[in-house]
Amino acid sequence: QVQLVESGGGLVQAGGSLRLSCAASGRTFSTYAMGWFRQAPGKERDFVAAISWSGFTTSYADSVKGRFTISRDNAKNTVYLQMNSLKPEDTAVYYCAQGRDSTVVTGTGRYDYWGQGTQVTVSS
Repeated sequence: QVQLVESGGGLVQAGGSLRLSCAASGRTFSTYAMGWFRQAPGKERDFVAAISWSGFTTSYADSVKGRFTISRDNAKNTVYLQMNSLKPEDTAVYYCAQGRDSTVVTGTGRYDYWGQGTQVTVSS
């Protein structure tokens, strides 16, 4: 059974930084693409970033390009999301997800497994 456990969320002032981590277990981590999504209250779950199995290919939502960086350490079965220059509109629950294969995709329906989420709150 695949398990994804996020950590690193919290409260930060606008302009600050946070680094989210997602530890995976249950199947060969290095085979699959990984993604980060977020969901604000009353809104749909939105794509944030994704990374291929090798880490060579990444994709970002326009709203986070230049501020967020996704990376992975296959030796540690962990994917990261470095978030800089945070804005109040980045406030949401952040979820990591494991894709169906090695391909970078942005749709929620293309991810098989999800973590429980970690809250990120950015104060103005």
